[in-house]
Amino acid sequence: MKRFFAFAIVAVMAMPLFAADGAAIFKTKCAACHGADGTKAMPAMGVKPLTSPEVKSKSEAQLITAVTNGEGKMPAFSGKLSSDEIKAAVAHVRSLK
Repeated sequence: MKRFFAFAIVAVMAMPLFAADGAAIFKTKCAACHGADGTKAMPAMGVKPLTSPEVKSKSEAQLITAVTNGEGKMPAFSGKLSSDEIKAAVAHVRSLK
């Protein structure tokens, strides 16, 4: 029984190590078009700053859908990123100032 509790404690403590890193995902998959801080705009490509009121007003579900299925000229990331990675990237976008 002691071994079970020890394993459970170690497993719970290790969970953050396996969580998707939204900042790292954003850096590798999103920053080329949106900029490292999300402020890059490319009107000809339909890229708006992720810090704009228009983007900030979208719900988490709307942003997840946009990343998953693509929006405008932004490609879909379904199949390229897991749902947990997409959620982590969206959480990072929501944290941008």
